[in-house]
Amino acid sequence: MGCSSSAVMENQSKRSDRVASQADELARTPSPFAAIKAAILIQGWYRRYVARMEMRRRYTWSIFQSIEYSGEQDQLQLSHFFSFLMNHYVQSGETGGDWLSHLLTPSGHPGDNSDTEQEAEYESINVPDSYTGPRLSFPLTVADASTLLKTFKQQQQLHGRYVLQLLHETRKTLKQMPNITHISTCYSKEITICGDLHGKLDDLMLIFYKNGLPSPEKPYVFNGDFVDRGKNSLEVIIILFAFLLIYPNDVHLNRGNHEDHIVNLRYGFTKEVMQKYKACGKKILRLVQDVFSWLPLATIVDSKVLVVHGGISDTTDLDFLASIDRHRFKSALRSQARALENPNEKSSTNLCLKAQTSSRLDKNGNVRRKLPETSSISATDPSSFRKQRLVISSHSSGSSLSRSDGEQDGGKEEGVLQHYSNQERLPDGGHRFTPILEVSCLDCEVAFPNDLLREEMEWKQIVDILWSDPRNFVGCIPNSFRGGGCYFGHNVTESLLRRYDLELLIRSHECKQEGYELCHNRKVITIFSASNYYEEGSNRGAYIKLGPNRVPRFVQYRVSKSTRKLTLRERVSVVEASALKSLREKFYAHKSEVIDAFKQYDKDQTGKISTSQWASAVESVLHLHLPWRTLRSRLVRVDAEGSVDYLSSFEDLQIEQPMKEVQPNLIETLYRHRADLEIIFGMIDKDHSGMISIEEFRQTWKLFSSHLHVNLDDECIDGLARSIDFNKDGSIDFNEFLEAFRLVQKDNQ
Repeated sequence: MGCSSSAVMENQSKRSDRVASQADELARTPSPFAAIKAAILIQGWYRRYVARMEMRRRYTWSIFQSIEYSGEQDQLQLSHFFSFLMNHYVQSGETGGDWLSHLLTPSGHPGDNSDTEQEAEYESINVPDSYTGPRLSFPLTVADASTLLKTFKQQQQLHGRYVLQLLHETRKTLKQMPNITHISTCYSKEITICGDLHGKLDDLMLIFYKNGLPSPEKPYVFNGDFVDRGKNSLEVIIILFAFLLIYPNDVHLNRGNHEDHIVNLRYGFTKEVMQKYKACGKKILRLVQDVFSWLPLATIVDSKVLVVHGGISDTTDLDFLASIDRHRFKSALRSQARALENPNEKSSTNLCLKAQTSSRLDKNGNVRRKLPETSSISATDPSSFRKQRLVISSHSSGSSLSRSDGEQDGGKEEGVLQHYSNQERLPDGGHRFTPILEVSCLDCEVAFPNDLLREEMEWKQIVDILWSDPRNFVGCIPNSFRGGGCYFGHNVTESLLRRYDLELLIRSHECKQEGYELCHNRKVITIFSASNYYEEGSNRGAYIKLGPNRVPRFVQYRVSKSTRKLTLRERVSVVEASALKSLREKFYAHKSEVIDAFKQYDKDQTGKISTSQWASAVESVLHLHLPWRTLRSRLVRVDAEGSVDYLSSFEDLQIEQPMKEVQPNLIETLYRHRADLEIIFGMIDKDHSGMISIEEFRQTWKLFSSHLHVNLDDECIDGLARSIDFNKDGSIDFNEFLEAFRLVQKDNQ
């Protein structure tokens, strides 16, 4: 009985425990409402996280692009300095400018250095038996190209003799090509169009791996900017030129704005060649820059798709572009400088040159234009483009401009040629636009005594297609941010496409995060093929597959060994840190100007100003058009009341080896123009030993400071020269000097 009662009680206890457990489990199980609420909270958190990452990505991208375009304006300043130097030597009658003239025109005049002489140059170079690299024989074969790919993949170098011979053969091939190449998809299923490569050999290798090597079945268009910035620019052009020689009808190369020897001086290609080929580097540079000048300017696919490197303008004329002697324009930057130097020479013609500054954006973001009062042709009427097109005919007395055959009336039409000059920086840090020259009252029957007008027109056509960018507004304005070309709106695109019965404009010239971008109602495509352009993981590369139906298909990629292992947050943080570092360096380079701008708002000298004042002061000096309010917390300290401690921007940075005997403002000036000084003194250093004389340093720096309107007396410059002559032997190790002007974190000193 006792045992039975005990068993019953035990069973009841187990049953009650089971019920309690079920009750607890039921209590822990969320209701459908609670589950939905939790899902909404998680979703909201994730969306905020993604939004923060996207915000950081966007302002990081803005920093990189703004600094890049600011550098291009500095490049323009350097080009103006070269012109300033040449004028100085010419006016003073000095002969010291020979080296500069030789470098700025490395290939000489069109008639200099004939093909026979160039051929003799490479034939006189012997290849030693100890050389283990590829030995090329011409004409090249596919096997030779494959050998080059393998050689460069193994980081080996092609002998200088073969580089020169390859360039020589490439130039002969390019000379036979027109300014605008016409190709068709009827002989192949698809044409591959690649954008900027910028010396990124790994990207080119990946394109060939994914898409196949060039062949009659796989034709390619490479849309300029093969060189600069990347460390393998020379290898990239060697491979491209090799395939061009093997398949001249299936590999097409357009010129970009970096196929320019003045630009190459700043962005690394010139330095790369001289470092890799010390013995024959100058010969290679002279020949490669001549080859660049022979590159075609545009490609048209199936008579419907226009492919140019930069873009177009409201004066782009493809017929006129096709008639240009492109070889004469070895540098678009130098022609502009010459154009602005001799305004009196222009007035000698029977043209009316008027300063025109009325082109600007209205409050709606559109371009407000004021055409000459004498003009009876609408700038937006499609038929006006036909009427304004200029047909150039040669005469013994010079070149003349005549109306096209389509005009039936006997009256005179007045064309408009607008020449946009570049933005100039004033000594006080402000900006101004030099006048926009407008050629009005064009008398088409007048024969001109010289070719100045035609050269100006040709120069503008080339600059516009190499340097211009599309924007989402109506009209066409000077591209002041880059310092060259123009910004063209969707109406300009539509007008040109309609005028030439085209459907699509493909261009490059701008780095895009996804490797490509569509704009202007999907009628303009930007394609960029250099991945990791700014920093590892910063952007994808892409290329276009274009078939007979002319519907573009995009292929994206990223060359990377590490970013795939990183999370999104880690990848964004790495790129962001690099961008902020570059921005802080920009701050430091303009330290005194920025602090002066801050103090304009800090009347009581408290060291603190409001966020809006801080943002306005920074933008007034740097002109980078960045979201400064968003970036504030990344650059300066902010107190609890929201005031900005503006001097905190510079607390953790300093020059690596400060020179106590040199004035601080001079150190800042040297740091700001460090890249330009490296180029200039590299030009003086003929034997590339890294040593220049103190006198050369003094004279060139005096000219440079005069050009930049930097007020430095002779005693200050002499003191600087003495301070950097470390061993007091009368020579300066300029490479060591430049390395000393490097920003470092104070904590890492």
